[in-house]
Amino acid sequence: MAVVATRVVEPLRLRAGKVLFARVAGPEGPRNREAIHETPGPRWFPEGSPIRRVHADSAMFVGGLSALLVQTLHPSAMAAVAAHSGYRGDPWGRLHRTSTFLATTTYGTADSAQSACDRLNAVHARIQGVTDDGVAYRASDPHLLEWVHIAEIDSFLRAHQRFATARLTRNECDQYVAQTARVAEALGVARPPRTVAELRERFTAYRPELRATPEALDTARYLLLRPPLPVPALPFYAALASNAIALLPRWAADELRLPRWEPAERWAVRPTGRLITGLIRWAMHDPGTEKDG
Repeated sequence: MAVVATRVVEPLRLRAGKVLFARVAGPEGPRNREAIHETPGPRWFPEGSPIRRVHADSAMFVGGLSALLVQTLHPSAMAAVAAHSGYRGDPWGRLHRTSTFLATTTYGTADSAQSACDRLNAVHARIQGVTDDGVAYRASDPHLLEWVHIAEIDSFLRAHQRFATARLTRNECDQYVAQTARVAEALGVARPPRTVAELRERFTAYRPELRATPEALDTARYLLLRPPLPVPALPFYAALASNAIALLPRWAADELRLPRWEPAERWAVRPTGRLITGLIRWAMHDPGTEKDG
């Protein structure tokens, strides 16, 4: 009976995994994955290290979406994204580039990781403009780069600790923040945080600069209510989106005018998040394995 069930279920799992991987990594995903993981050479981070474990886990699906929501709250960063990223015209292309960058810097050779950072720095060097309030911005500004970095790392770590099958210890959380600082420095962040305490302090220091502009509110609605997905995928995305909201700091959800109700989060949203991330982990055969990140 078990053999028959495996023969029925395994093709479904493989199919689901391929669809998910294609969505996240794009048409060049298989070739990029082979190059990232199979090219010999020293890496920035050793096997089994916290950054590899966090970035390989399906909790990143929630953490990534939550990070995007948080990042919109810096008016200059949001203006740069709205004017230059093309996230509406080519949302999947942006996701593919982002996932490839994360995989390359986390698992690729040291040379390929540095090259990925150099390419992104060259893109940032060309992006500048003025917000609707008349404030000039540059994407290469270390202050803005640090905001993007800490918003991502805070969200990724929050998601991992909530949904991963094996949470990081307190010491491993500090190691994770310190390892991500290696990438942040290569992208031009002057003094990235290296412990969870420093991460929290730096996050708090940005608070006076953060607010939900009309662009931020519109982007949040787009990300949460109008994702470019086929209809059958929308219920699954809704579960991820509701958990991305529940992962936000309370003040961030209030700024973005996103409803929060603790009883619903505790008894419905979070259990659904554990179910969905578990299904993704199963489909992508990711019981914490690094190579599926």
